[in-house]
Amino acid sequence: MTAPDLHCLFTGRIEEQNGDYMIEIPASELDLNTLSVGEVYRVGVYPAADGSAEGISRPDPTNPMSADPTVQEDDGGPPVEEGEVLELTVKDVGDQGDGLARVGPGYVVFVPDARVGDEPTVRITTVRENFAFAERVE
Repeated sequence: MTAPDLHCLFTGRIEEQNGDYMIEIPASELDLNTLSVGEVYRVGVYPAADGSAEGISRPDPTNPMSADPTVQEDDGGPPVEEGEVLELTVKDVGDQGDGLARVGPGYVVFVPDARVGDEPTVRITTVRENFAFAERVE
């Protein structure tokens, strides 16, 4: 049996609402068209990499920039930066056919036209809180 494809990866906090416990899915995850409202998904929950909830906050509806996943807080942010050149190892392939490489614990970089086992040199083109997109430079 093969591992299911990763549809999204984000950081959230469990909150209580009327006796139920909820984890909000950021709108940006649906904007990527990998999730659809009304569909059923399997969810895995892992503790924060450093064991803390540092840097996790709810978007502020009065501040539109607070919900922007490309805006980084002073908690160190993603382990990559736009324009950075890296050598990665593709560990999986996503639904759209992009290679999935990992940088640090749980951070995913999407690499177009890559297969499992490829070790491309890439340039990071877009950085989000929990994932990035890259292009091959070799």
